[in-house]
Amino acid sequence: MGLYRDEGIALRTYRLGEADRIVSFLTPGHGKVRAVAKGVRKTKSRLGARVEPLSHLSLLLWQGRELDVVSQAEVLDSFRAVREDLSRLSRGLTMLEIADQVAQERQPAPELFALLKGALSALEQSASPVVLGAFSFKLLGIEGVGPVVDRCARCGAGEPLVAFDATIGGLLCVGCRRGEAVGPEVVALLRQVLSGGLARAIAETEPVTARLFEQLGTAAMEAHLDRRLRTARQLEDLAFRHPISPR
Repeated sequence: MGLYRDEGIALRTYRLGEADRIVSFLTPGHGKVRAVAKGVRKTKSRLGARVEPLSHLSLLLWQGRELDVVSQAEVLDSFRAVREDLSRLSRGLTMLEIADQVAQERQPAPELFALLKGALSALEQSASPVVLGAFSFKLLGIEGVGPVVDRCARCGAGEPLVAFDATIGGLLCVGCRRGEAVGPEVVALLRQVLSGGLARAIAETEPVTARLFEQLGTAAMEAHLDRRLRTARQLEDLAFRHPISPR
């Protein structure tokens, strides 16, 4: 026990008593950490605004038996553009919810932390649905259950691949097709993102294709977690109220 330093991204908060909050952080060196931020619900607290979800922080924490204590928190990035745009905010909060479910307490998570920080930075630059879809599929890869995209995930056949099934975990051929029908543009996008071409995919993908890609990614993540993502459902409601038309 004692003081330690780490970076952290605030995932969610819970009320504690009259003035405190428990904050869940994702850190590279210590995995998911739950820590008490004392007095943050008081009007004059300077710490309160710093430990809100989405904040990327430099942290000084005191390790306790069950809950740590936030001694210092300095903001490295607040992701302001994400906070100020509803569609970006919904996608950012979905990423936080996913990370909160995947991360293990006290287990170092450098890959997950780097992926989340990079995705939030990409979301800061673009509201494209490709960002959340890419985050979901890349995280499945880190978890060891990345989608099969080079052949049929069921029988191993090659092209054409015409469907995606979240429970099977990849693309399917004509004979095995089930789940969501996909065109060659979605197949190409999956391969492009998983091979490291995110920036180009964000810039070039048509809105309708990007939205479908996002839906496939969140569905695959829900199948992996065996639970529905609350924030993803809110994102679907937002998409229904504000549909995207093809260019």
